[in-house]
Amino acid sequence: MLPRSGNPGYITGAPLLIANSGAVQHMSVLRSENDGSCSQFLRHTVQFGRNMRTGCKISLSPVLEDSNCSYIQQKLHKAFQGMNRTEHFAITGSAHSAQAEEWMTILIQNCSVQAVNCSSCCMVPVTLEIQILWTKVGLLSNPQAQVLGTRHFYQCQPLRFLNTSMVPVTTVVTFTDMTDWPEPPRGQPQMHWKLPFDIFFPFKISLICRRHLKMLCRAALSPLVRSPGWCFVSPPHAIAAISRLYFPCHNQRLRNESIRCWSNIPFITVPLSRAHGKSFAHRSELKHAKRIVVKLGSAVVTRGDECGLALGRLASIVEQVSMLQNQGREMMIVTSGAVAFGKQRLRHEILLSQSVRQALHSGQSQLKDVAIPVLEARACAAAGQSGLMALYEAMFTQYSICAAQILVTNLDFHDEQKRRNLNGTLHELLRMNIVPIINTNDAVVPPPEPNSDLQGVNVISVKDNDSLAARLAVEMKTDLLIVLSDVEGLFDNPPGSDDAKLIDIFYPGDQQSVTFGTKSRVGMGGMEAKVKAALWALQGGTSVVIANGTHPKISGHVITDIVEGKKVGTFFSEVKPAGPTVEQQAEMARAGGRTLAALQPEQRAEIIYRLADLLTDQREEILLANKKDLEEAENKGRLALPLLKRLSLSTSKLNSLAIGLRQIAASSQDSVGRVIRRTRIAKDLDLEQVTVPIGVLLVIFESRPDCLPQVSALAIASGNGLLLKGGKEAAHSNQILHHLTQEALSIHGVRDAVQLVNTREEVEDLCRLDKLIDLIIPRGSSQLVRNIQKAAKGIPVMGHSEGICHVYVDTDASVEKVTRIIRDSKCEYPAACNALETLLIHRDLLRTPLFDQIIDMLRVEQVKIHAGPKFASYLTFSPSEVKSLRTEYGDLECCIEVVDSVQEAVEHIHKYGSSHTDVIITENEKTAEFFLQHVDSACVFWNASTRFSDGYRFGLGAEVGISTSRIHARGPVGIEGLLTTKWLLRGDNHVVSDFSEHGSMKYLHESLPLPQRNAN
Repeated sequence: MLPRSGNPGYITGAPLLIANSGAVQHMSVLRSENDGSCSQFLRHTVQFGRNMRTGCKISLSPVLEDSNCSYIQQKLHKAFQGMNRTEHFAITGSAHSAQAEEWMTILIQNCSVQAVNCSSCCMVPVTLEIQILWTKVGLLSNPQAQVLGTRHFYQCQPLRFLNTSMVPVTTVVTFTDMTDWPEPPRGQPQMHWKLPFDIFFPFKISLICRRHLKMLCRAALSPLVRSPGWCFVSPPHAIAAISRLYFPCHNQRLRNESIRCWSNIPFITVPLSRAHGKSFAHRSELKHAKRIVVKLGSAVVTRGDECGLALGRLASIVEQVSMLQNQGREMMIVTSGAVAFGKQRLRHEILLSQSVRQALHSGQSQLKDVAIPVLEARACAAAGQSGLMALYEAMFTQYSICAAQILVTNLDFHDEQKRRNLNGTLHELLRMNIVPIINTNDAVVPPPEPNSDLQGVNVISVKDNDSLAARLAVEMKTDLLIVLSDVEGLFDNPPGSDDAKLIDIFYPGDQQSVTFGTKSRVGMGGMEAKVKAALWALQGGTSVVIANGTHPKISGHVITDIVEGKKVGTFFSEVKPAGPTVEQQAEMARAGGRTLAALQPEQRAEIIYRLADLLTDQREEILLANKKDLEEAENKGRLALPLLKRLSLSTSKLNSLAIGLRQIAASSQDSVGRVIRRTRIAKDLDLEQVTVPIGVLLVIFESRPDCLPQVSALAIASGNGLLLKGGKEAAHSNQILHHLTQEALSIHGVRDAVQLVNTREEVEDLCRLDKLIDLIIPRGSSQLVRNIQKAAKGIPVMGHSEGICHVYVDTDASVEKVTRIIRDSKCEYPAACNALETLLIHRDLLRTPLFDQIIDMLRVEQVKIHAGPKFASYLTFSPSEVKSLRTEYGDLECCIEVVDSVQEAVEHIHKYGSSHTDVIITENEKTAEFFLQHVDSACVFWNASTRFSDGYRFGLGAEVGISTSRIHARGPVGIEGLLTTKWLLRGDNHVVSDFSEHGSMKYLHESLPLPQRNAN
């Protein structure tokens, strides 16, 4: 598939656009019916890049057509084209139909021969071959597909009038790529090179040309820029010259259209650019980085035995760098590894030579252990540099990218002339789309101090390459420096120590808060050298990220993840956020939650009562903030109607929220610390199981600000710390509701227990905080829930991805109950997750007054009906057939399907449902009990609306969500679902050895009565 960017171009599978007398439509070809005849109404759409062949038979009427050859020819032409007057239609070169300059006449070759030896025959078209010529245009790093022209060629056969009633016809569509690359530089293979300038360049605008590009550079065209082995096109009138050169054939109109098409193309375009001088302030801005340096430490490039290269890891890094380079970025690599690669080669040479000498000297076939002498680092570097570069070249060649090697020493930066030469060389390489690979010239640098960790081999200090990468980044005004090492990033204490924490963002001046450990297994600089180099680069205007390039689970995408702004490694920034980081907020929530759990039940209830009062007292301020959110959402037009309904708050909603919060307060008196089991293990040894909070909850919700006070009250009642991440569409509403929540918490000094995340944290990054968050609860669309379930690593997720609720109407259903329950289930609040989505009706109810009443009621309520496959088969004119029986509409739409029995209804629910809420309407108790017992959903109702599936209506006060999982909590989740348990064992000098076979004590395992619960 060809990507598309600034200029609209075709992509694989896109329909080709044609114009017929001014009307734009899709190009189409013949389509056959089931009996093999040509369809009069349906045709196959021609899709770009996909060859196709179709065939069918056209029926001719002998009475009307046996004496009119011209009429038959016109009928067959119309069948082929799907329109009249084929000479008046054209095809567009791009996917943008509004650009009239790009329309080109379709060249048609009709039948012109006469039938031989047949006076009663008519030459008619039986085959249409459509050849579509296209080429790649645009940025070389991001080409587009443009159609150059289309030729229709008819093949004809003689038709004998009286003996033929069915004419077999065939259409063949082929796509021909006319792209031809210019001659590559000398010594470079045809497919592995790039132009020096990233310009819009017509690769080939010819219907014939194989040799014209060479001729073009030699032609006397003054506007063209010449260079040995290259041909560059600059102004638009040069394109006219190319068009005249490459379109010598066909007609003048085609040539002129082509000229107009190309003259509109902007020639010099930079897809990524920004003014250098200031580093990026946030990770999310890293995607705008144009020029990037990737520094590969020795621990990343070498194997664990420090003898040889980690080839798989290196190949993955090259793939990521190539991907970014092909996006139009300018990539540079500062690499280690020459010493390790040279050590491997020299070891093999020494082993081979010593083995041969030993065998010749001793005359024995049994060789003794060969001693490996100490290898000098500079010799290893000299032996390894060529091999390392050859390896890089071979890897980059697989992605059609050229690489160049540059070896430097510290002296090159002290000599002003050498600095200018180095700078000019790097700029020239980047201008030619070549990846520079820079390394210190370890073969000539002064010998370092011995390094005992390398078992006799001295490796040049990693600090040299850290400093080199930082210096190059500043000298070349790069936007981003990525330093890959063998640790996840910068820790506040040495990695591996008990209290070491990864620092997400590091700011200048934070060095005092970091305790540096020893260096890595190879190199001499360690993390302290990396930090100093990073801060120096940051001061020079280059953003820096230090990350792990050796971890097998992330090394395959670590570089691209960093550029995409994901939370990987440590990001160095000069801009400190106004508030705490999300990690600090999670720690504050945990500390606040533990204090909250230690409060008396009456104190937690008092906080919730206070919050309920604030919701009614501050009603005007809340509604005003919500009005701002609604106005912004409507102005931007980014929310669908169901989400707008969820976003809206009203006085009645706030009153209902306050009532629900008071219910939570009343029912939370003994939620935390409640004894649910007591067992006497032995004399004076009693065991209790008591309820405790889960810990820190992360609740992610979108377009529903009423969720914030509900979830906050449940977290307060259950003693949990809470992190809230709301959608930006409800920012104003969430802000004031969170402020009121913290005001209520302040009456007992636990303000920090509930935190609202206002930073730029992505949901995916929040889901990685497995050491700070204990449970994730998503509240929103099915797509949101699925994304969170996919992103969560090591953190359980409670929720449901879809709310596909069913109502089954049995043969014994009450007429009065059916319409009321269905109306309430579907129409009371269609955007809710517990709204009816699929209506199952027993087959015997079709064409009965009850069925008619159901349909009439849905029509009055303006519910759009989609017919299931079985229901559609019973109707002559059915509603639109459903695309999928597993659809959550979230609006005034529903699917109707027919089943033969309650057993089939249960099977349908299990196959297409989401285990949320399912209902049966019947007066037959036996049938109802069968349904209740066999449907495996979180909520199963008999003669009641699906809308009762709600924490408030269940008497839970509110809910954090509805869970369809089978572990811990299911259905509407209230306070009980936010609690777990712990075991308390009270003894008196008890040891297990006393209960052995010859011990003095025996197990009793007696159940003890539970303490009385608070009657209030």
